[in-house]
Amino acid sequence: MASSMSLKLACAMLMAMVVSAPLAEAAITCGQVTSSLAQCIGYLQKGGAVPAACCSGLKALNSAATTTADRQGVCNCLKSLAGKISGINYGFAAGLPSKCGVSVSYKISPSTDCKSVK
Repeated sequence: MASSMSLKLACAMLMAMVVSAPLAEAAITCGQVTSSLAQCIGYLQKGGAVPAACCSGLKALNSAATTTADRQGVCNCLKSLAGKISGINYGFAAGLPSKCGVSVSYKISPSTDCKSVK
């Protein structure tokens, strides 16, 4: 009876690991990047004061991007989004992390090679 219970417990644990493994490896989605940085668009187009909500979103996104896959995914999303939004000033984009007190290991630019982001 005890070995039957142990077998059931082992099977349940294995199933839990199999089901949760893909969740643990999931990178940040472009939807998350978009919603985190939506408050930054006006600043990126016109300059001026950086909205507090923009910096909050950038800080949250930077904190969430803990793996190389996350950071590369965010980089690729930023490049994709920048191509869809007209009037982006890439000088403002490159300076945004420092204005928000965030350290980003790559330049936010359409020419950034996201594969090299670590």
